[in-house]
Amino acid sequence: MQKKKLLEMRAITKTFPGVKALDEVDLYVEEGEIHFIVGENGAGKSTLMKVLSGIYHHGTYSGDIVFDEHIQKYSGISDSVKAGIVIINQELALFPELSVYENIFVGHENKNGSFMNWDETKRLATKYLDMVGLKKVDIYDNVGTYGVGVQQLVEIAKALSQNVRLLILDEPTAALNEDDSERLLNLIVDLKKKGITSIMISHKLKEVEAIADSLTVLRDGKVICRMDRSEINEQEIIRNMVGREITDIFPKRPKFIDGEVVFETVHFNAFDTNKNRYVVNNSNIRVKKGEVVGIAGLMGAGRTELAMSIFGNPLKYKVSGSTVVYGKVRNLNSPTKAIKSGIAYVSEDRKGNGLILREDISQNITITDLSKISKSGFLNFPEQALQTEKYVKSLNIKTPSIFQQLKNLSGGNQQKVQVAKWLFAEPKILILDEPTRGIDVGAKYEIYTIINELVAKGMSIIMISSELPEIMGMCDRVYVIAEGVQTAEFNIEDATPEKILAKATL
Repeated sequence: MQKKKLLEMRAITKTFPGVKALDEVDLYVEEGEIHFIVGENGAGKSTLMKVLSGIYHHGTYSGDIVFDEHIQKYSGISDSVKAGIVIINQELALFPELSVYENIFVGHENKNGSFMNWDETKRLATKYLDMVGLKKVDIYDNVGTYGVGVQQLVEIAKALSQNVRLLILDEPTAALNEDDSERLLNLIVDLKKKGITSIMISHKLKEVEAIADSLTVLRDGKVICRMDRSEINEQEIIRNMVGREITDIFPKRPKFIDGEVVFETVHFNAFDTNKNRYVVNNSNIRVKKGEVVGIAGLMGAGRTELAMSIFGNPLKYKVSGSTVVYGKVRNLNSPTKAIKSGIAYVSEDRKGNGLILREDISQNITITDLSKISKSGFLNFPEQALQTEKYVKSLNIKTPSIFQQLKNLSGGNQQKVQVAKWLFAEPKILILDEPTRGIDVGAKYEIYTIINELVAKGMSIIMISSELPEIMGMCDRVYVIAEGVQTAEFNIEDATPEKILAKATL
């Protein structure tokens, strides 16, 4: 027997300057199912959910939203919440300085008349935390003291406190480790048993195969197909997402031929004065010319801390030991010195540390070396545009203009701009920290192709990744880190995911 349609979106069209983000999109979700929306970056997934949740209010798009058989005309996100629709975005809407229980009820406080009912607030907060599996979390703790996995579940507890009927999660596991991701997926299945319908956006197709009841594929702002549970398989999803077959996710490149060592750390340490402990302890890594060296480990193992301390972050870490670049010991106590030594760092947090989202592509790409586009102290704007166009073309950055603001680009194209920004500085050693986090399979393939092209020209790359298939598919050697300590080194032909995980959990 067919279930009731809880949600229908009919002919939804949304246009931004120069871009039609959604083009006559039709979508429906049945009551009590887990429905995934998949597609490449820029396909329109997040835009569609912003329409559904009232972030883009009625009148800024065309088409109809029918929820529980009633046409909805939201003037803002509070209207969708009242109807029973709650969205949890990639950037969590929590207040780090407030307690857990205050975060759960902020914006919809429990009151007796004009006064807060704190006892009831705390009782209900405990109830909802229990429902999401956070029985051991202290409701009085500031939410900012917990990691992103716990914060994600606090957001869901907040949604439950708002009597959610349709829960929307935009890339909920993008920043989670495997254990936290599994815990979250199990919770979504449990919520389904309680009658809560979910829509999830995810680039992780294994998650789709694991728990999806149905999915909708978007491409270039249009619906390509809807697939039910019995039709879902990874290769078919990919074919519909990208419009072509991707027979091998990792592009082939010639086997690495041993070269000269261009970079190494020697008994290298980083002490975090805030945490009062070593986050990198006696690191000894070597990188050869034209080599891709992987850094593997669990979240919190010290991988990013290693990268940031190599790149000269003296405000955060007290560094000891040596870094050797092309045979010379370098004191890389600032990013400026690291850049001058030929090192660049593509941050895992492209929005927070990697890019200036309010500025355009041209300004972001050329910011790492303004001397190249300046004359007598003044910017040469035609040269800036010429250089930007070169990188936009070579990295296949999809944009209507080089003057498009970064905030209007998809995640995959933002990531390519971040890579272009550091290529403009002409580094010899490029550190890539989670280079494909939060981007789709097609954009991943393009990033992998760029990596192969760079090492073919003699660049050396250090790649940090939480995805073991990525480490296995792209690296020539891999170092494993656990709790700041380097626990293993493997040539990639000798490595297996099991061996790496065993050394990552010591």
